[in-house]
Amino acid sequence: MLRALFVLVGMFAATAAPATPPISAYGQLPAIDDPELSPDGARFAAVIGDETARQIQIREVGTNTLIAATPIGKSKLRDLLWVGPNHVVATVSSTAQIPDTWGPKQEWFQVLDFNLATKKWRPLLNGIENTINVIAGEVSGYVQNGTPYLLTSTITFPDGTDGKLVPFRINLDSGRPIKIMEGTPETIDWLFGADGQPVARADYSRGGDWRLFVRYQGAWKKIWSEVSPIDRSYLRSLGPADDTILVGSRRSGEWATHVVNLADGSWSDGKPEFDVDGVITDPVTGRPIGTVDGTVETTTYNFFNPADQKLWNSVRKAFPGELVSLASWSDDRNRIIVEVDGPTNGAAYFIVDRAARAAAPIAPLYPGVAAADYNPVQVIRYAAADGFEVPAYLTLPKGRGDKNLPLVVLPHGGPAARDRLGFDWCPQALASRGYAVLQPQFRGSKGYGSKFERAGDGEWGRKMQTDVSDGVRHLANLGTIDPKRVCIVGGSYGGYAALAGVTVESGVYRCASGVAGVYDLPMMLNQQVTENTSTMRYWRRVMGGDKNNDPRLIAVSPARLAARANGIPIQLIHGKDDTVVRYEQTEAMTRALTAAGNPPEVVTLVGEDHGLSRGATRLQMLTAQIAFLEKHNPPGPAPASAGR
Repeated sequence: MLRALFVLVGMFAATAAPATPPISAYGQLPAIDDPELSPDGARFAAVIGDETARQIQIREVGTNTLIAATPIGKSKLRDLLWVGPNHVVATVSSTAQIPDTWGPKQEWFQVLDFNLATKKWRPLLNGIENTINVIAGEVSGYVQNGTPYLLTSTITFPDGTDGKLVPFRINLDSGRPIKIMEGTPETIDWLFGADGQPVARADYSRGGDWRLFVRYQGAWKKIWSEVSPIDRSYLRSLGPADDTILVGSRRSGEWATHVVNLADGSWSDGKPEFDVDGVITDPVTGRPIGTVDGTVETTTYNFFNPADQKLWNSVRKAFPGELVSLASWSDDRNRIIVEVDGPTNGAAYFIVDRAARAAAPIAPLYPGVAAADYNPVQVIRYAAADGFEVPAYLTLPKGRGDKNLPLVVLPHGGPAARDRLGFDWCPQALASRGYAVLQPQFRGSKGYGSKFERAGDGEWGRKMQTDVSDGVRHLANLGTIDPKRVCIVGGSYGGYAALAGVTVESGVYRCASGVAGVYDLPMMLNQQVTENTSTMRYWRRVMGGDKNNDPRLIAVSPARLAARANGIPIQLIHGKDDTVVRYEQTEAMTRALTAAGNPPEVVTLVGEDHGLSRGATRLQMLTAQIAFLEKHNPPGPAPASAGR
């Protein structure tokens, strides 16, 4: 038990930035990312360094001795995973179009293994006949009889047929991949037991038929089928007992997590303890040991074993008044890496050592932003025009008071996504320049229950949009912000909301900056590869149109309403390697605004994807956006000629 932990209060003070940190302090990638403990807790691996010297480092816990370091250059590293004590597997991605295949560029994911014995990296899944060397799905690992194995799935093209999702087991000592088995061309997911053998798979047809197959004592059996054109059931994890799995389903009429018995195919009633953000699994058995659930105000960890819960409660108490998140722990739970966020330590990673009853710092995420530089964030709630309650985060510029402030509205992407409490580089950067920042969790946002999320169906440019602007009106009525000094910025769906704020709506915002936004809804739907898919059906449902060129979609497409912007300053920022929202969306919006006599400022991020994965281009985006805001919505008193 951790009765007391020694925490170095203010230990990152030596790296504190000036009174107002430079934009680069926020725009850079985190100085440390994805720290992962080895199973025995003796070492940790992490991505460390800035854009010019970014490395995967492996260090000894306790002494912090560097064991190995390898530059990652321009690789986009997505995940690190230990498999046994001597192998670190890195998942990386790149944007490319595979030669001799049909379709646009995509983001492709690959895996590489670092062997601590040889101190060398090795790409995996190379040289398999009729198979591309990319992964498609989850990556996990296990050790059997002392041999480390990686489990993943890839796409094979046997005999020139359509691709199949096929699971492979890779011996990391030899690098040899072994095909486990094949499903069908309609297999979309696999679930593995702790021994590396598949225990369940899901098949799904383009028409919307979802089937669940389970494997018990070597035999496969179909135990469930449903017609679900959009909201299909899904495999969650292994179940809490042997020969069980967890499946999320609406078979009872409402979304619930069920325990499915592999032996007889029976389903339990819904298990509300699992209807949360995430399931925490044991790294050895793969079975659930707890859950994590985020509300607007906090994130809660609930462990099924009282000893695990007692341990976690002790860890949290070691950092009073701060948010604490579990990043990684050793198999025996004796060493734990946590991310801490708050007024004492800023945003930083610590290693908790139960035996030493101590918490040792690893590194701050943003060395140029000290805890003293944090701008205060509060949770607010307001009523939309129809009475719908909208939760939101409001970041206030430190030292500027809480009255008559200039405001930047920052709707999130998705739209089925959410913001969370804690250090967020973008609103913190904007607040550091003197702006209040509103992040509304409009209807359709994820994380507040299925009813909240489904309330956004068909409300693109409609109630989801007015939920955002109703927040502006709420703050104006309180006197917190100056309603004449409000701009809107956002990325992805938030980019759509930014441009809709000055085309679909009017009279609310004096400028708008969209990052990788969807501006022409019919164009986006027409760019889908195939017509009859759950993805296409989903977009039509949330956008509110029965067909691609539905007049209802045209009526809320900013690119079709450019003249309504009526001279309002507009900025468009977009990465050329974006495979989620194509760069053509920004080109279409630019043409429409230019034809309407209101040419936008266009910032092209060369080599950047949809997620702003590269430090240089992320900083380019933030620098350009803040310069645009300061020009058209200065944080000081507004000039008389500004605005619409």
